[in-house]
Amino acid sequence: MTTVIADITVSLDGYVTGAGAGPGRGLGDAEELHAWVSERDEVDSAILRDATAVSGAVVMGRGLYDVVDGPGGWTAEMGYGAQEAGTPPFFVVTRAAPAESRLVRDLGLRVTFTDSLPSAIDRAAAAAGNGAVVLMGGGELIGRALEAGLVDELRLHLAPLVLGAGTPLFRPGTRCHYRQREVRPSRNACHLVYERITSSTPGT
Repeated sequence: MTTVIADITVSLDGYVTGAGAGPGRGLGDAEELHAWVSERDEVDSAILRDATAVSGAVVMGRGLYDVVDGPGGWTAEMGYGAQEAGTPPFFVVTRAAPAESRLVRDLGLRVTFTDSLPSAIDRAAAAAGNGAVVLMGGGELIGRALEAGLVDELRLHLAPLVLGAGTPLFRPGTRCHYRQREVRPSRNACHLVYERITSSTPGT
């Protein structure tokens, strides 16, 4: 069975963007969230390499897609994996597909639009081969996936700042149980890996 991994950067108070985030505005007033990507040390670089290598297929929401597809979004040098330039197939959850995709036209990426999160995960799993399905965001999509119990592994990159506002990762009322598997601190963040505990998980 294909593993579904949610992988996202989050502030100490649980936000994945600052206020005013969106196309042309990136993370809003919280660009420091991704300092671990732009100012990486050896641990951060290893995290990015490993995450890119494991990605058999990637799922994202429409809001994040509009950011990375926009004029200031991904480039051939940057792209998925932050200079690791991975090229897995991408599945975008949206009710209305855009007329064209810069990522497809200019970067040659494979992008499929689908109208529901379960459908996107199913289609990504079929395309992932031996890799994992990675939910890269945004926060609203990953929050829904956690709420629905669709995430096997949760990877959080905990940035050392408190934002006070923005896009929250966790939806009110969501309750799920994960076991801590890995903690890797770097100069810029603390990288955390959790695996979901189910009734069939050994040792529970």
